[in-house]
Amino acid sequence: MANHKSSKKRILVTAKKNAVNTARRSQVKTFTKKAVKAIESGDKAAATTAMRVTESKIMKAAGKTMPKKRAARKVSRLTKKVNKMA
Repeated sequence: MANHKSSKKRILVTAKKNAVNTARRSQVKTFTKKAVKAIESGDKAAATTAMRVTESKIMKAAGKTMPKKRAARKVSRLTKKVNKMA
């Protein structure tokens, strides 16, 4: 258990950041699944909208919750799937 005031504060800050990161990761997964489902349904308009929202969520997580290159790769693959629908 922490004894110093700064140590106690770090524990609180870490817990708060952990909660934010967990929520952000969960959102990315949820919205990615929704976008993939929209792509599989064949509706180009819905897929484009879902992809745009998902891209926003992924880019907000980039550099904070996940590495920037992983975020770019996820967006790229999703965009490629939507463009392939034609």
